[in-house]
Amino acid sequence: MSNPALTDALPLAQDLIRKPSVTPRDEGALDVLQKALAALGFTCERMRFEGDGGEPIDNLYARLGTAAPNFCFAGHTDVVPVGNGWTAEPFAGDVIDGHLYGRGAADMKGAIAAFVAATARFLKDSKPPGSISLLITGDEEGDAINGTVKMLARLKERGEKLDVCVVGEPTNPTKLGEMIKIGRRGSLTAKLTVFGTQGHSAYPHLADNPIPRLMKMLAAITDKPLDQGTAHFQASTLAITTVDVGNTASNVIPAQAKAAFNIRFNDGHSGASLIAWLRKTFDTAAKDQYELTARISGESFLTPPGTLSTLVADAVKDVLGVTPELSTTGGTSDARFIKDACPVCEFGMVGLSMHKADERCALTDLENLTAIYHKVLSRYFAQA
Repeated sequence: MSNPALTDALPLAQDLIRKPSVTPRDEGALDVLQKALAALGFTCERMRFEGDGGEPIDNLYARLGTAAPNFCFAGHTDVVPVGNGWTAEPFAGDVIDGHLYGRGAADMKGAIAAFVAATARFLKDSKPPGSISLLITGDEEGDAINGTVKMLARLKERGEKLDVCVVGEPTNPTKLGEMIKIGRRGSLTAKLTVFGTQGHSAYPHLADNPIPRLMKMLAAITDKPLDQGTAHFQASTLAITTVDVGNTASNVIPAQAKAAFNIRFNDGHSGASLIAWLRKTFDTAAKDQYELTARISGESFLTPPGTLSTLVADAVKDVLGVTPELSTTGGTSDARFIKDACPVCEFGMVGLSMHKADERCALTDLENLTAIYHKVLSRYFAQA
């Protein structure tokens, strides 16, 4: 069932932006999306999850059809806080000089609207020999505890399968069509506490200063690169993000010193192997005098170049006349969960303004992204 009013992505993108859905609040964004999808004949299911240390989160799974294969569009309606420095109203969805302004225009309410518009165009002329689904969370910009990962678990519990998935993250650095993400680096965040004995700075021999020990430990993990990169991944990186002793007195040696750091790692490592390396390295410098805690928010993953990436790349070339780079750069996304369910790649808006003041997308990009998604759908089901 087609709905001509939904073949243009702009009105829906504006309606979504006008819902200030800063994580973990939904503020009616999923209601807007559900109404549009229901008008196209989708069966919509709200999935609300809570607990496990995360905020309660509303999510939406919508499916058109019951047969295989199941082509899935995935994304998120939650957005980051507004911040300062806007010249446009962040939740007005205004069009100014050929651009749609508002928090989420690039990341990624514009892409979600393009999902829907592309599907509406496809349904004007075709009935898929399978299913189209949308997996939309409200928890991607937060801790990602009660969103995509639990939605996928519920689908798996009832035997519902995704065959391929395109995530609408803003993958293009400066211009639409530049880049498709076929994988992502993993992310490990660690907190290190080094213990000593407090004392007077005039009598350092009577104290045990943890600061030099902390400095030695940090130097041991930063002096050499983790690796030189792999076939599809850039070199892993380790960034120290904070060092703190909580000391307000210059004549006191503190009892402990703390640091935090983040490792973005390629497929030459796993979270477990990096933790083992950290402990071995730190034991050499300060055995029994430190505490290390680490959280792995996602392992590195790769969907090797093949059918799915070719499908999206060919659609990009047809619409824009450019061949996109297949990349694994950038941060993490919910594709790190979806890769366990099916082949996944990411393609969406230009990311220059995401998370910034005056976030925006060009209207021409919104239309071209819709056209690309439409071609992806058409070709996928033509081959099914």
